[in-house]
Amino acid sequence: MEDTLSALRSLMASHSPPLDALVVPSEDYHQSEYVSARDKRREFVSGFTGSAGLALVTMNKALLWTDGRYFLQALKELSDQWNLMRMGEDPAVDVWMADNLPKEAAIGVDPWSVSIDTAKRWEHAFAKKQQKLIQTSTNLVDEVWKNRPPLEINPVIIHPLEFSGRSIRDKLNDLRENLIREKARGIIITALDEVAWLYNIRGSDVSYCPVVHAFAIVTSNLAFLYVDKRKASSEVNSYMEENGIEVREYGAVSSDVALLASNDSETENEFDLIWADPGSCCYALYSKLVADKVLLQPSPLALAKAIKNPVELEGLKKAHIRDGAAVVQYLVWLDQQVQEIYGASGYFLDKVGANKKKHSETMKLTEVTASDKLEGFRASKEHFRGLSFPTISSVGPNAAIIHYAPHAETCAEFDPDRIYLFDSGAQYVDGTTDITRTVHFGKPSEHEKACYTAVLKGHISLGNARFPNGTNGHALDILARVPLWNYGLDYRHGTGHGIGSYLNVHEGPHLISFRPHARNVPIQASMTVTDEPGYYEDGSFGIRLENVLIVKGAGTKFNFGDKGYLSFEHITWAPYQTKLIDVSHLTPDEIGWLNSYHSNCRDILAPYLNESESAWLKKATEPVSI
Repeated sequence: MEDTLSALRSLMASHSPPLDALVVPSEDYHQSEYVSARDKRREFVSGFTGSAGLALVTMNKALLWTDGRYFLQALKELSDQWNLMRMGEDPAVDVWMADNLPKEAAIGVDPWSVSIDTAKRWEHAFAKKQQKLIQTSTNLVDEVWKNRPPLEINPVIIHPLEFSGRSIRDKLNDLRENLIREKARGIIITALDEVAWLYNIRGSDVSYCPVVHAFAIVTSNLAFLYVDKRKASSEVNSYMEENGIEVREYGAVSSDVALLASNDSETENEFDLIWADPGSCCYALYSKLVADKVLLQPSPLALAKAIKNPVELEGLKKAHIRDGAAVVQYLVWLDQQVQEIYGASGYFLDKVGANKKKHSETMKLTEVTASDKLEGFRASKEHFRGLSFPTISSVGPNAAIIHYAPHAETCAEFDPDRIYLFDSGAQYVDGTTDITRTVHFGKPSEHEKACYTAVLKGHISLGNARFPNGTNGHALDILARVPLWNYGLDYRHGTGHGIGSYLNVHEGPHLISFRPHARNVPIQASMTVTDEPGYYEDGSFGIRLENVLIVKGAGTKFNFGDKGYLSFEHITWAPYQTKLIDVSHLTPDEIGWLNSYHSNCRDILAPYLNESESAWLKKATEPVSI
C-alpha cells in the first residue's frame, strides 16, 4: 500500500501541471455502483472493499470517505496510512479540499470516472481559492496497478420479449417523444442498466449485475450501441440491425459525441439540445459538448425502467416465490446443522443449548460455508443466473457491520448463542431478488428481542402504509424509524431502494431514505421498492428485516383532492422468527398482519417444498397471540 501511494505521488509530482491532490472515485466510466474487477481502482489504492467511497491522495495525506453502512468495515480494512472520513459527520470531500489544500492547488481526476454533477460541484467549491480541477489524460492509478485484471470479453445476451415485456421499438418511440418534448435532438445514455433495458440486452461484465459495458446515443432517427464488437455475435448484430440500431466500437463514443455536438444546422433549429444525465454521464463526454447546448436533466429512462410493465411484475413475483422457497430450505438445513454440530436449541426453542458438542474442523460451520449452501439452494431454481450481490452472512458482532462481506480465510464460525443476519439475493431471468432475515438458534436476550420487535414494527408500518400520489420516499422513511425512535434507537442507512427486472439489485431514481435526494422522485404505481429497517449495536449484534414491495393503487374509501392513493404489496416470502418477537409489544393490527403474512407464506411456498420442509415452515408460521 505504501509503495502504491509513493508511486502515485511520484506521478502526481511529474504531471503537467503538478498535482497537489488526486481523487480516486469508486465509480467506473458509467458511474456504476458495482464495478468490474479491473475498475476497482479505489479498492486497489486504499484496501477498502466496500461498494461506496472516495479516496483522496495528497502529497502527505491519504483520506477515504464512505457512508454509514461501511464505517466499521473501513476501520478494519484501512491501514494506518489512511484517515477515515465519515460522510454525514466529517466535512464533505469538496469542502475538505477547498479548506485544506493550498490556494491555486491543482486537483487531478480521471474525467471518465466522475459525473457532471460531481465535477461541477467541486469546481464551484474550488473557486473561492482559485483551485483547479485538472482532467488527467490517463488514469494515474492504472499506471501504477501492475497486476490489474485483464479485460474480459463476455458475450452480449438478447433478453427475450417474454421476459422484457416491451419491444425495443416501443421503448425507442417513447424515448424520442421525450426528446421532442424537451426540444432535444439527441441523448447520450451512459448508465449500464439503462442501455441494457432500452435495447433488451443483458451481459456479465460486472459481477452480480447482468449488464454490458456499453454506451448508447439516440437521436430523432438514429440509434447507436457502443460496445466491444468482440462481444456481439452475428445473432446480436442481426438483432440490432432489425431494430434500427448501429453497433459501433466502445471507444468510438468519444469522437461520436464530439461529432454530435458539432452537428449544428445552418438554419435556426429549435431542437438543438443534447440531453445528458448530470448524475450518470461522465465529465469526459460532457467536456466534448457545447455547454449552452446541453440539456442537463435526469435520463427519462431511469423512471421508465423503474415503472415495471405487467410482464416484469409477474416475473418478479414468480422469481420471489422460488427465491423464498430457497431461503426456507436454507433455514431448515441451517436449523438442523446448528443442532447437530453445536447442540443448539435451534430455530424454535427459546433456551440455551444443552451441550456444545465437540466437532472436527471438517464439521465446522462458518459464515462462508453457510452462504455457499444458500447459493446452492438458489442455483437449483428455474431461471437462476447468479447472485444479485455478495451475500452478507454475518454472526454476532459481524452483523453490526451493515454491509459486511465474509471471506473464507477470516470469516467467523457459527455461534448459536449469537444473532445471525443474512442479506442475500439472486438474479433470475424473470426478476431480481433481495431479502434479509435475522435469526437466533439459542436463547436471545430480552434486549435483542426488544430491538428485533422494534425493527419488525417499523417494517410492518412502512409495508402497510397508504399515501397519496406524489408522496416521495423521504416522507415515507419516518414510518420505519418511529418504533426505533421510541427506544432512542436508529440506523445509518436508507430504508428502501428499487429493484431491477433481471438488472441491478439497487435501482433508482426513487428511494425511501432520510437523505435529501429521496425527495426528488415520488413513489409511483408499478415501482418496486425494498422495506428494510434495521438496528446495529457495534461489537455485539445487528438486526435487519427486508422484503421487496410492489407499489399499487390503494383502493381507499375516499379520494381527497382527487389525488389517488397508493399502497404496497409484499412479494417476498419467508418467515420472521417468532421467538425473537416480544409479542406483548405488538398491536392487535400488527399481530393480525404477521399471522396473515405467515399464512400466505405457507400457502404460496408449499408447492416448492418437500414434506419435511413444509412441516418445518408450518411450525415456523404458526399464529402468534398475546
